[in-house]
Amino acid sequence: MDKIFITVQATINAPIEKVWSYFTLPQHITQWYFASDDWHAPNAENDIQVGGKFLTRMEAKDGSFGFDYWGTYETIKTNQLIDILLGDNRKVKIEFSSNGNETKIVEIFEAETENPIELQQGGWQAILNNFKRYTEAN
Repeated sequence: MDKIFITVQATINAPIEKVWSYFTLPQHITQWYFASDDWHAPNAENDIQVGGKFLTRMEAKDGSFGFDYWGTYETIKTNQLIDILLGDNRKVKIEFSSNGNETKIVEIFEAETENPIELQQGGWQAILNNFKRYTEAN
């Protein structure tokens, strides 16, 4: 079966240095890394270097479900690029590009096989939209 890749993107009204730090620092990740308001990210760990690992705990606020989203960094180019190998061996590429006080983020991720493509794309886009809202508001 051929691998399917899904792309989501957002343009954040903030300079790239702020976007990078809000995207990578655990104290910020816990504020935006969830797809809907009935979820939250109570814990995040991030060792942002090649070979470093990250882990974000995602949970329904009512305690009904939760999971760890984790992986290892394969490439890091500060303010430009992050390549990740997820815990289930799927690949993610995150590209950052600056245009003055705007920063564009493009995430390309390998789809998993359990959920419909539309659901995966919607979830990843919702998380990125949360990131945009949080970063622009702070």
